[in-house]
Amino acid sequence: MKEIGLIYGSDTGMTEEITSAIIDKWDLCNINVIEVSEVKKEDFDKYNILILGLSTWYDGDLQSEWESYYNEFKTIDFTGKTVALYGLGDQYGYGEYFIDGVGILAEIILKNNGNITGYWPTKEYAFEKSKALFNDDFFYGLAIDEDNQPELTEQRIKDWLSILKDEFSFILN
Repeated sequence: MKEIGLIYGSDTGMTEEITSAIIDKWDLCNINVIEVSEVKKEDFDKYNILILGLSTWYDGDLQSEWESYYNEFKTIDFTGKTVALYGLGDQYGYGEYFIDGVGILAEIILKNNGNITGYWPTKEYAFEKSKALFNDDFFYGLAIDEDNQPELTEQRIKDWLSILKDEFSFILN
């Protein structure tokens, strides 16, 4: 059975909680979870399907472990890989940087020949700007705002995973 690699970073534990919720609701195949603080470049080579998770800090900064790993991340060849992204942010307190981390990683994945899937609609959010925008209607990945919309998180995860299952089923078969 094919497996998916899920790599995430969490400073406060909130991204870790979202990661756990994703894993609990996933039933298509095995997911191997790696904290980015423990990841090695070879870990990216093991999987054709990856899910990457992080939060955005301060004024559009990557989560601390992703920030530490970023220079190596920029050297990964994503050719033949399909990547889904999820990010946490605060659309009101940091509306000009909402889930920028997703966009920062997406830029490298695309530059290094990867395929991104799991685009997420922007319509239920109120933010000023975001590097995570694929276009005006979609983010590069799932946007979670636990600061302002925690009541929507569970359904957002469920809906996003449904999208991923459709996308990944073609690759996994």
